[in-house]
Amino acid sequence: MVDEERIEARAIARYIRMSPTKVRRVLDAIRGRSYQDAIIMLEFMPYAACDPIRKVLESAAANAEHNLNMDKGDLMISRAFADGGPTLKRFKAGDRGRARPIRKRTSHITIAVSIVPEQEAS
Repeated sequence: MVDEERIEARAIARYIRMSPTKVRRVLDAIRGRSYQDAIIMLEFMPYAACDPIRKVLESAAANAEHNLNMDKGDLMISRAFADGGPTLKRFKAGDRGRARPIRKRTSHITIAVSIVPEQEAS
């Protein structure tokens, strides 16, 4: 059996002011699902990460539709991951005049969509 390479469209959002750990929790839930199912899930999940992820997913679907002539109804999420971006380092007043560090993390969110192959769809 020969694995043929899937044609993918992807979108990347960089420097999102959210921890990658919190973003990955949502990405794990939508990875491998169809485009419509993922959009519905993101609308009703109670996490703050859903909004930027939904925007990236819609951008990837628009890229697939515009650049590769794919139909949005046939798309599935083939890859979805969040990498850590640069960390903003801040300080907060601590006890006895000391400074306590605060790390404000950022994320790079990548989502790739592709068409479901016929043998996998059935």
